[in-house]
Amino acid sequence: MGLEPFETVVAAHHAEIYRYLLRITWRSSDADDLSQETFLRAYRAWDALDAGANVRAWLFTIATNLARNYFRSEGRRRRAYAGVSDVRTDVDPASPEDARRFHETRALVERVVDGLPLKQRVAFVLRKLHDLEYEAIGRSLECSPESA
Repeated sequence: MGLEPFETVVAAHHAEIYRYLLRITWRSSDADDLSQETFLRAYRAWDALDAGANVRAWLFTIATNLARNYFRSEGRRRRAYAGVSDVRTDVDPASPEDARRFHETRALVERVVDGLPLKQRVAFVLRKLHDLEYEAIGRSLECSPESA
């Protein structure tokens, strides 16, 4: 498909893929490494991609597979959960009370999402935070859209 369109794809999707991986790994350094690897693998396969393919879903599939490999090591799993504080939250609360409520709610959601098995956590993040269709999530997780 050529280099120029690929550069456009990177510019359009890099931040979203990084945020997705950050929500999965909870470590900015690991999300950065995995997002770079996602685009490296995408670049290597770029010319073989069908012209009508959903590039965004394809990138999420690559990122999901890399995240699975990331969590195969139990040591990394523990390290990822310890890194929740690495995640930046850009919020400008109207009052200190709003800020406190926001951070309490965020911590609760993170604990609940962290408690999900990896496949369910990935499905949740892809659907609720990145608005991917169930069909694309199913392809990414190698399951039916109904299971996704």
